[in-house]
Amino acid sequence: MNNSRRIGIIDIGSNSIRLAVNEQTTGGSYRVIGEFKESARLSQRIGADGTLAQADIQVIVQILSHFKRICHAHEVTEYRVAATAAIRNAANSQEILDTLRRESGFHVELLSGEDEARLGFLGMIQTMDISDGFLVDIGGGSTEISLFRDRTLISSVSFPFGAVNTTRKFAPNGEFHEEQLRGIRQMVEDAIAREPWIRQAPGLPLVGLGGGVRTLCKINQRKRKYSLSLTHNYTIPAAEVDELASWLPLMPGEKRKKIDGLSKDRYDIIVPGLLILQTIFQAAGASHYVVSGAGLRDGLFFESFYPVDTELKHMAERSADNLLALHSTAPRAHLSQVSRTALKLFDALTEAGKHRFEPRVRLCLIIAAKLYRIGASLSYYQYPKHSFHMIAHTRIDGLTHREILICALTASYKTKARTQQAVQHHKDILKKTDTDLIAKLGTLLKLAVALDISETQALEVTNAFSESKALHLRLKAKHDPAAEYREVLGLQKEFKNTWGLQLKVHESSFSTN
Repeated sequence: MNNSRRIGIIDIGSNSIRLAVNEQTTGGSYRVIGEFKESARLSQRIGADGTLAQADIQVIVQILSHFKRICHAHEVTEYRVAATAAIRNAANSQEILDTLRRESGFHVELLSGEDEARLGFLGMIQTMDISDGFLVDIGGGSTEISLFRDRTLISSVSFPFGAVNTTRKFAPNGEFHEEQLRGIRQMVEDAIAREPWIRQAPGLPLVGLGGGVRTLCKINQRKRKYSLSLTHNYTIPAAEVDELASWLPLMPGEKRKKIDGLSKDRYDIIVPGLLILQTIFQAAGASHYVVSGAGLRDGLFFESFYPVDTELKHMAERSADNLLALHSTAPRAHLSQVSRTALKLFDALTEAGKHRFEPRVRLCLIIAAKLYRIGASLSYYQYPKHSFHMIAHTRIDGLTHREILICALTASYKTKARTQQAVQHHKDILKKTDTDLIAKLGTLLKLAVALDISETQALEVTNAFSESKALHLRLKAKHDPAAEYREVLGLQKEFKNTWGLQLKVHESSFSTN
């Protein structure tokens, strides 16, 4: 019997209709356990009179009925179903909603442009550690632009053009020439001119949402031979988007279909999406592009089923705790003690001026300490290898890609030589100096694990301080700590080589003889 809560989120977009099946456990953790997509291109189906014909409405009914069968197979009991621009702008929108409700059994919520902007922002801001910027969501039938400051939505607007209806208007055959390209840019510039606030906050990053933005990300990553398979929080320099915009639109459609990273069903609509995005970027005077893998469907889920407490922990810690709750294989008390001890060691070395790490390195150590054993959920044997893979290829919200790799390599740290090989493999993301950084963090984590190797909290570090070229640990034994002492003894040479400090342990039953 499955005791988890299963939730279906359906987004009836202007290009695609998507279903996300979310699972929420009794402990409160959540994950997506299924995603399904059907291409509908509703914005292209709107007739000359502005209505969606009954035959096209039936296409939506069939997709929703198919999604309902999928939800039944996943034991989904709760839903939120939302429709966006194509249905919102249709002259017979109420007829469409009534038909969908009557024939599919779903209550379909019609989102306003303001709703789309708000929910897209909610999905993004709960999963990215970014304070100020523009958020641009390019859908099939509309484009939402939002300005946020101090993680608060300030202004937003929804324009009635997106990748699909712009393609239909300017190049229905998928072939673009200079005249059509100028027309698309002019359309966007005219819309921006009516919203002067867009030009009044230069120098901010532009965060992009939607399938088109994710596709541009994939094209860019394939071209760069990017070494990490993550799109969320991926950064693209302005020059690289400009370079893409210089050749992609004028390429024949059949050749465009063969571009690595571009799916064939987007070969035509990718061009208007790219031009809309670039024109907004230039008008806003933005600094660079950032890709968000979270958006409207995430916002619908957070708003209805998973309100997030943003006050207690950094989002990266919340994300790690959520991942740990889904895959934990070690006693919670052990992981808590390892985390506390690792931070106590780190802070002692910070206070003594033994390193000059950037402030967020401490956060990386927290995440690594929480997740170092997570790979055992796949197999206990060689679990560090599995831990690395799970951390590096799972979205840890609020961390950059470099920080995710630092966490993964710290959590799975064995030797500096192995770390050097891994850093070389990810040299497009990591810095050369990260080898030493990860070695130092990894050694601290290994020491913290050694101090509770029996996972019974036999020892407590009551104080840690550095003086006289040594790191001193004052320990309190709660019960037999023989296993812990053996492990600590075995780490003394490695600690000295890595940190240049002797490891001095102060506890009556401990002897180095």
